[in-house]
Amino acid sequence: MSIFVDVHLLSGKSASLEVEADASVESLKNRAQSALVTGRGRLLKSSGEALDGAKTITEAKLMSGDVLTLHENQVQLTAIGHGSPFGAFAALLGDGSVATWGNAGYGGDSSAVQEQLKDVRQIQASACAFAAILGDRSVVTWGYAGFGGGSSAARDHLRDVQQIQASGGAFAAILGDGSVVTWGDARWGGDSSAVQDQLRDVQQIQASVGAFAAIRSDGSVVTWGDASFGGDNRAVQDQLRDVQQIQASLRAFAAILGDGSVVTWGDATFGGDSSAVHDQLRDVQQIQASHGAFAAIRGDGSVVTWGNAHRGGNSSAVQDQLRDVRQIQASNRAFAAILGNGSLVTWGKARKGGDCSAVQDQLRDVQQIQASHGAFAAIRGDGSVVTWGNAHRGGNSSAVQDQLRDVRQIQASNRAFAAILGNGSLVTWGKARKGGDCSAVQDQLRDVQQIQADASVESLKHRAQSALAVPSRGRLANSSGEVLDGAQTVTESKLRSGDVLTLHVHPAQVQLHATTGPCSAFAALLGDGSVVTWGRPDEGGDSSAVQEQLKDVQQIQASAGAFAAILFDGSVVTWGDAGFGGCSSAAQDHLRDVQQIQASEGAFAAILGDGSVVTWGCPDSGGDSSAVQDQLRDVQQIQASSEAFAAILGDRSVVTWGYPDCGGDSSAVHDQLRDVQQIQASHGAFAAIRSDGSVVTWGPAHNGGDSSAVQDQLRDVQQIQASSQAFAAILVDGSVVTWGYPDYGGDSSAVQDHLRDVRQIQAAVHAFAAILFDGSVVTWGTADRGGDSSVEQILLRDVQQIQSSWAAFAAILGDGSVVTWGNEDYGGDSRGVQDQLTNVQQIQASAQAFAAILFDGSVVTWGHADTGGDSSTVQDQLRDVQQIQASSGAFAAIVGDGSVVTWGDAHSGGDSGAVQDQLRDAQQIQDQGACLG
Repeated sequence: MSIFVDVHLLSGKSASLEVEADASVESLKNRAQSALVTGRGRLLKSSGEALDGAKTITEAKLMSGDVLTLHENQVQLTAIGHGSPFGAFAALLGDGSVATWGNAGYGGDSSAVQEQLKDVRQIQASACAFAAILGDRSVVTWGYAGFGGGSSAARDHLRDVQQIQASGGAFAAILGDGSVVTWGDARWGGDSSAVQDQLRDVQQIQASVGAFAAIRSDGSVVTWGDASFGGDNRAVQDQLRDVQQIQASLRAFAAILGDGSVVTWGDATFGGDSSAVHDQLRDVQQIQASHGAFAAIRGDGSVVTWGNAHRGGNSSAVQDQLRDVRQIQASNRAFAAILGNGSLVTWGKARKGGDCSAVQDQLRDVQQIQASHGAFAAIRGDGSVVTWGNAHRGGNSSAVQDQLRDVRQIQASNRAFAAILGNGSLVTWGKARKGGDCSAVQDQLRDVQQIQADASVESLKHRAQSALAVPSRGRLANSSGEVLDGAQTVTESKLRSGDVLTLHVHPAQVQLHATTGPCSAFAALLGDGSVVTWGRPDEGGDSSAVQEQLKDVQQIQASAGAFAAILFDGSVVTWGDAGFGGCSSAAQDHLRDVQQIQASEGAFAAILGDGSVVTWGCPDSGGDSSAVQDQLRDVQQIQASSEAFAAILGDRSVVTWGYPDCGGDSSAVHDQLRDVQQIQASHGAFAAIRSDGSVVTWGPAHNGGDSSAVQDQLRDVQQIQASSQAFAAILVDGSVVTWGYPDYGGDSSAVQDHLRDVRQIQAAVHAFAAILFDGSVVTWGTADRGGDSSVEQILLRDVQQIQSSWAAFAAILGDGSVVTWGNEDYGGDSRGVQDQLTNVQQIQASAQAFAAILFDGSVVTWGHADTGGDSSTVQDQLRDVQQIQASSGAFAAIVGDGSVVTWGDAHSGGDSGAVQDQLRDAQQIQDQGACLG
């Protein structure tokens, strides 16, 4: 039996369709879209109720004569944000479904929740994850679980969600009653328990990278998160009255009050101090922020800027041009302002988009601007696009310029752009592995492939890759998100004509999970979920015994002599030295629905979906948790020392096990371990930060397990860093407290007066190096192992980041140059390559050497030749390098085409020749840690 229905668009256009009673609503919608020549949308009944596409016409209670509406929505794009080094996009399609691409582990792959992503209304992103609000006001999350991609702990509370905001590592949702629910990393604002009673009648929320600020209906503001990121507004609380809106840089907030004045707080060097322009901040209408500065548009169209001058905080060079400004957009270090006449003014770091002179003549009739982390894209009135800035971050769109016509909207990740055209199609450009290539999801792969029923799924996948011109390997999934087994035939996989499949193509990423102990092997996770290993065979370099099981791998963890891989189905495969956890047979029956794995030197601990824990490996290293098994319930995270584990439970208490002299016995401080937010570990001790900022330590005193001598000073602690046998804590006021073995940095008294306004701390085995907010560096610990930087001190200005080998440090300055100090045999002397160390983007370290990636993708190495300090034999291959991983004695670099280049000690993984043909499309390289002591 068939019925007749009329389907209308909001424009008035309509079509009459005949449909069988047992046909699906989805098929009716597809026919309506074809008949009305329109994009995807939701099919609504006359009552406004959205029809479920999975139901039949009869089940949906449709009858002849019914009038339906096809509600067509425009595609909306959301990109991973907050200065994230990862790149991923999520596209909200017209029918309420979602398509994702980019960095798979950080939101670019939503296959695990694809069936839940229906009737999506809004998407928000942290630095590594996405959160979607559905039509029923529930929430679905995906991406990196630790940064909000896993919301299971808050799921019961996520009802009637109105809006979501995200910091770098957490989410905050406003519910219909004005209350707030948070989840994600507690350090980044994922725990709002300290201010929960104040979070009532909340109207809107803004976020920096590590904190949130909520505006309540009475115009007051509540903040939480890391104080150094603006999570503490007590200094300006009395001024925060009648707040209308808030804007945030990476580490500071700026609030516009009802009278047009502005109040700022947070890190002064990131715009948290506006006192220098306070008198000018009147009649402010809107504020925009780069990573470290703010720009305010006043009622008369003029602009006031403040914050870090190198990040756009000084607009004096173009101040006369900043008249009749309509809107401002910001990259990480520059601003672009659209004037009333459609022209553009830019300022800030030239190579980050602050100089648009090369395209100035084209910048006319500009309607809107979008920015990546170093480039801008402007849409003009005729729908064309003009780009400028760093070419590697989307500043050069010449390859797709002919396609950029009738552009309606542009979104950006850190190094790529995506434009929606008038016909609903997408055009992307920039770094392919950061979201600049959407070919894997273009039209959700609706190009039908014909294939024989007795052919293998693997052959179908290869044909799809060829047809779609996808150079890298991937996973083929059906419409339910289930990954198809390449070994099965098409018939065995129950595929039928008309089925829609998705080829998930994953970009490259490298994750380092450093452990202690000997480091002699690498494991590379390829794009199709398989694994390639090399290095010392008996310590994980030979996975041949489990190779057939290593399919559809999601992540890899390493102990000192073994690897553990989590598969897509939540099971675990292990290999390497059995004494280091390489054999999990005794625990295999329990290893189901595994969410994450942590490792000590000789054992592994896996958190399951129900919050319980399974352990295996050397019992003395934490491989036997039977004594505390009944306590291991609702586990949220696990930290490891060399031979023990510490688990934080849902109630914020702590359970420990493993070797007592390495922190496995916390009974002496058990009563104090309440309301714990995070735990840090040295080689043999633990330090826990509680929500009130106090610290609890346990383990041997010479490893930092006794903080009694400084306990009175340990107040308002924000973060803790550890060397091999000492700890260093950064307080809210930017000061530092240290304890543990003096020769390992446990005594900072000689430099205590200089430890003010500390931004971050890096540790070698025997020393610490602290970066201050003014870009200078303070060091302490064993002098000839990096604890003395006095000779280089005059050069250490505008330091951006520091990397360490076992006994030396290397600092990247703001201009891209590098300063090194410490033991020469460990890379502390870079004079031999100093002229080459320009435009450095990142540095990686083995035990005794360093490797720096330059802006052009080339690599410079120095330090002990036998541990990777000499890369001359592979220098010609080191081009377009994306990331580098290190073991104690070797390096492995992923190149832009997904291949891998290795060098250094062959026994430590420096020779991958035996598996080179397999090393194509590497997604992740895991090693056994650049061990600390």
